[in-house]
Amino acid sequence: MPASEMEAPASAHASAAAADDSQEDSAPTAAVAAAADEAQPAAAAVPALYVGDLHEDVAEEHLFEAFSKIGTVTSVRVCRDNATSRSLRYGYVNYFSRADAVVALDKLNHSLVLDKPIRVMWSNRDPDARRSGVGNIFVKNLSSSVDNASLQELFSKFGDVLSCKVAKNEDGTSRGYGFVQFTSQESADEAIGNLNGSLFNDRKLHVATFIKKSERSANNDDKFTNLYMKHLDDDITEELVKLKFSQFGSIVSVKIMKRPDGSSLGFGFVSFQNPESAIKAQSTMNGMLLGSKALYVARAQKKEERKQYLQRLHEEKRNEIMTRCNESNVYIKNIHDEVDDDALRARFVEFGNITSAKVMRDDKGISRGFGFVCYSTPEEAKSAVNNMRGVMFFGKPLYVAIFQRKEERKAKLQQHFAQLARMVGPANSMIPTGYPQVYFAHPSTHIPQGPPRHGFVYPPMGLSHEWRPSMFPPAPNLQQIHSPVMPNSPRHYRSNRGRMGGNMMPLPHAVHTMNYMTHPQPAKEFMSLPRQRFNHPKYFSNDVMANSLAIHQSDPVSTMNDSFSNYLASAPPAEQKNLLGNRLYPLVERHQPELASKITGMLLELDNSEVVTLLCSSEMLSVKVDECVQLLQATKPKAEDHEALHPGFMLEPRPPSVNAS
Repeated sequence: MPASEMEAPASAHASAAAADDSQEDSAPTAAVAAAADEAQPAAAAVPALYVGDLHEDVAEEHLFEAFSKIGTVTSVRVCRDNATSRSLRYGYVNYFSRADAVVALDKLNHSLVLDKPIRVMWSNRDPDARRSGVGNIFVKNLSSSVDNASLQELFSKFGDVLSCKVAKNEDGTSRGYGFVQFTSQESADEAIGNLNGSLFNDRKLHVATFIKKSERSANNDDKFTNLYMKHLDDDITEELVKLKFSQFGSIVSVKIMKRPDGSSLGFGFVSFQNPESAIKAQSTMNGMLLGSKALYVARAQKKEERKQYLQRLHEEKRNEIMTRCNESNVYIKNIHDEVDDDALRARFVEFGNITSAKVMRDDKGISRGFGFVCYSTPEEAKSAVNNMRGVMFFGKPLYVAIFQRKEERKAKLQQHFAQLARMVGPANSMIPTGYPQVYFAHPSTHIPQGPPRHGFVYPPMGLSHEWRPSMFPPAPNLQQIHSPVMPNSPRHYRSNRGRMGGNMMPLPHAVHTMNYMTHPQPAKEFMSLPRQRFNHPKYFSNDVMANSLAIHQSDPVSTMNDSFSNYLASAPPAEQKNLLGNRLYPLVERHQPELASKITGMLLELDNSEVVTLLCSSEMLSVKVDECVQLLQATKPKAEDHEALHPGFMLEPRPPSVNAS
């Protein structure tokens, strides 16, 4: 049989029990029966026959008309698709008498219904018996004249044949292979031993045990007999191809594909007797000259297999390129819309040899605001990152970093936040944004816990024993006092310069006592002291208190805790920037109260992990703030007469202060 007509190599078989694809997928298939008297499964309540290979127009009345001639039919059914009501091309016929079913099986199998031969077999509702594959064999290299009846006649002399099918195309032509299922494995083995390699209708048959598709797909990469060849000259004949390939082993068939006018399509197939010959021919003939062109020879594959193979090769090549260029590829965002590939290359070329520069655009050609520059060495890429990060380009500060794939970036962020969560202990209370101010009494004054006001929905704020407002070593005359918390409905307040506004900040423990380092003095005298930022304050804002607590935690590396880290990692990108901005603004305001809003916005252009690092390190934050100030001074921004606002605050007047006393 021509190799082009083969759907699979010798080791690739389709299910004989599923000779009819619809039957294998949607309905009972062949039953295991030894003879006419024992063929029907014993569990069947009524004599039931399966009828396959039906014409799509066959209805119940056609089957009833054909099968009622044998005996009394109790029911007839043609299976249809539930959605479209189209025939699935198989059905069932139930007889009243088992003897009538045996006669119908013998006389009506391979008979014509609407000018198409049908296939009749015993119905079996046992899925294990249908899928066992016992006695199932695969036959290929069949002549186009071989049909179901002639194939069954050939194999029936070795035992009782349960099912026999020749695979066909949509137009009814043979595909050159088929399936035969015997009632016993012994009969199947005998048929394989006698018919494998024999001639049938001038074709040398290949007969083998059926192997399920799931099993053969795992092992057929190195076991194949069909070869695909292309780049054939128009004058290359099948005889010449067979002569060239026969030196590697016994050839079953050779086929060069042709157009309707008989001209060559330039490709074809060669089928060998055994896989070893095919592998040897592939390694030797691939790239060899045949005529005026070099041949391309590879394992013959189905379209889906070829697609998966090419996709796998593409992924491997892509990963190889990414691995090689991973540290040399620079990612740039916040690019102006007017910047094109040439402008981007010209700006970054001073740092080394650029192999490619690309500004990403959408389907309409509009810039997406980011791009890539690939250098020849990782050192050049690192130099570009170090020198171009934050540089103004077409009036916009650039974000520059070494490129990372989306999956890698996401994994590293999750790992980074998880490490922060492990470094900091669990938090029991939270100070939400806009939380009311906390008031502290003088150490000589003892004031109990204040009752919550109407609308209080947050847990009480607590203070750690280790908190000291002056941040100096403790003095000998420490006193432990109770500080009242005056909760109120959550609001958003205007941020005052010189004093931190309310900001969401987790506190470590809900403890309502703290240590003061002070000397006794009257409460009245204490209240008359001027308000200062850190020394004996009349009251502290939430940020000052929370930041002081975070600084004196047992782990001074980070002010982040596990709750915020986990929440930040799982939040959407836009929300992450908002959360980080709420944390960053009060810290920036300490250094530059007048430019806090602008500098916070500039710092938020950095990657989230870098912003987290700035939150954890006051030294790094101070350096970044100074860089932003220098950049703003260089660009000569216009003076703004409005007050810098906290990103999360509403324009609502601050309520009057309440003295702790």
